[in-house]
Amino acid sequence: MTYLQLVQNVLKRLRERSISDVSENELIGLFVNDAKAEVEQAWNWSALRTTLSATTSQGVFSFELTGSGDNPTMLDVVNDTSNWFMEYKTARDFNNYYLNTTPAQGAPKYYSFNGLDSNGDTIVEVFPPPDGVYNIRFNLVDRRPEMSANSDELLIPSRPVELLAYAKAVEERGEDGGISPVSAYAVAQRALNDAISYDAAKHPEELIWYTT
Repeated sequence: MTYLQLVQNVLKRLRERSISDVSENELIGLFVNDAKAEVEQAWNWSALRTTLSATTSQGVFSFELTGSGDNPTMLDVVNDTSNWFMEYKTARDFNNYYLNTTPAQGAPKYYSFNGLDSNGDTIVEVFPPPDGVYNIRFNLVDRRPEMSANSDELLIPSRPVELLAYAKAVEERGEDGGISPVSAYAVAQRALNDAISYDAAKHPEELIWYTT
């Protein structure tokens, strides 16, 4: 569903006139983007899962993960050249590796994060520092920027986003002649719970907790 369609559907629920461009009702557009962000953060949606690749060079252990933005959820990281899964280490571990020792170069086995670049993408560090070219694959949940153009597509389920945006609009202007903000939020929450349960069925192993 497009950004314009989402805004139009919210306006219909509010019994407001239809529009042909999101710029005609920027407040509802803002509510739609707020709702989108909240729903995207609520679960690691299948539709947002993707793989980003990076190629290392000898001796360079820090690089930008282009296209990752500032709030990805990392599912796993694979050294595709060496054919093994890489393990996350804390920033403290990496400070110890690089500041308190002189590490030998080798095939990267560990990864960590260290801020953002000038484009707002996540900076990744690996250890040991590469002794050559390695292809590193990052399997992650890539949450999208705010929608701005009429044709921008929503990738996650549209119903919880639409209903949550509607609830925000009802709350902003008060009683909507039939539904209170509390009821509207409750309906949106049920829609979100249902959408998560359907999507979670695709990855049941992620709902199992293991003791260590």
